[in-house]
Amino acid sequence: MSKSTQNRRQFIRSTGKAGMVLAAMPLMAKITPMTTLTAAGEYTQQPLNYSYSALEPYIDAATMEIHYTKHAATYAKNLADAALAEKLDTQTTPLTDLLKNISRYSPKMRNNAGGHYNHEMFWQLMKPAPATAPTGALADAINKNFGSLDNFKTAFSDAAKARFGSGWAWLIIKADNSLAVCSTPNQDNPLMDIADTKGTPILGLDVWEHAYYLKYQNKRPDYINAWWNLVNWAFVEKKFAEAKQA
Repeated sequence: MSKSTQNRRQFIRSTGKAGMVLAAMPLMAKITPMTTLTAAGEYTQQPLNYSYSALEPYIDAATMEIHYTKHAATYAKNLADAALAEKLDTQTTPLTDLLKNISRYSPKMRNNAGGHYNHEMFWQLMKPAPATAPTGALADAINKNFGSLDNFKTAFSDAAKARFGSGWAWLIIKADNSLAVCSTPNQDNPLMDIADTKGTPILGLDVWEHAYYLKYQNKRPDYINAWWNLVNWAFVEKKFAEAKQA
């Protein structure tokens, strides 16, 4: 066998293996659980950690599927388009940095960067049969800032109910490490430099009608009350710890 024939066979074997890996990548992406990402990965929609029906009876499967595959997916796609149009380097710019300087960008970037960040966090803030209350440092901070967990839940629920039209309610940690409740319109969030109340979100509730209308119609308070049964306190505690270390 000539040396050139051997080289050709080695090349075919190596490129064939690479092709198999590349072919498997879409399947791997579908089953990879949602994780905390940086840079370019933050700009793409991540798979859910649970099925569309997993949050029933509090959030129905049809709402979850439409919310995730239509509304949230559109924010991710439009963010990618806006980033390309405005020559944003998504390889080196964390999404949080973009949000903190959002006033420099177009309304399209603001709406879709906020929508994407908010939803990617929202999915992780819920889980089937979670713990019913926070623990440790977060529980202590809530008691310190609000007097009790019940007082905090009332303040947060009131902010969610009072948000006129579409928007979000938030629990944030401020620059002085205190906790505060606030709400934002549309797809804004407290990270943005245009926010009235600024801080790092550690808990957020989507009160756009598409998040609850199929099951609760116009009864937003019923949706808010039911949602407390899904709060992933372990994830909120993780976000709280990260924010304090930042």
